[in-house]
Amino acid sequence: MLDLILLFLAAFAAAAISGAAGFGGALLLLPLLVAMVGVVHAIPLLTIAQLIGNLSRVGFGFRQIHWRPVALFLLGAIPFSLLGAASFVQLPKDVVTRAIGAALLAFVALKYFGVLKLKASSASLVMGGGMVGFLSGLVGSAGPLGAAFFLSLGLPPVAYIASEATTALAMHGVKAVVYQHYIALDREFWLLAALMGSAMILGTWSAKRFIERMPQAIFQRFVAVLLVGIAGYMLIHG
Repeated sequence: MLDLILLFLAAFAAAAISGAAGFGGALLLLPLLVAMVGVVHAIPLLTIAQLIGNLSRVGFGFRQIHWRPVALFLLGAIPFSLLGAASFVQLPKDVVTRAIGAALLAFVALKYFGVLKLKASSASLVMGGGMVGFLSGLVGSAGPLGAAFFLSLGLPPVAYIASEATTALAMHGVKAVVYQHYIALDREFWLLAALMGSAMILGTWSAKRFIERMPQAIFQRFVAVLLVGIAGYMLIHG
């Protein structure tokens, strides 16, 4: 029973973080899930939880979604998330995760010092979607990398969260179908998914109330600081 309470609280905190920044919840949940259900089932369970969390973020901010960049991003993300999900049992996750962390730190540093001026062109969104989709399928989540692309659009906080969540929702849906094909997901798995999903919805609602009151300039800095923290964690711990 204590494990279930801990899982609920962790899922709530993960959703609150993701709902406020657009990413980061998966990194909080994954170590706990690995300890509770093992490596093989942790990533599919994380995918279902994120599916529900992103669905709630889309629902709470639906009217502010920017559909054109979402569509372009998904044009690359959906096919490559299929490829990544089909490959996730074959490649070393710690190496890939550290590579994502290093890429994020480089991205934030180059952008901070004015070296990198990422323009949200059609080509960059499609290519970014493909890269994020593949890595998301491979290691369970590449949310910080996807957030970096959507951050370059300069959207208001709720619009940024809802638009990024729409792309994540599609990718997690695709991955869930692929994982179910390769791994047997029993009744206990779905009960845990339902518990985490309810916590995700509550956490997302709490986060929306927080970011609605935050000025856009402060929000951008808040997300950038979180990106650096998450990237450092990924680089060190894999």
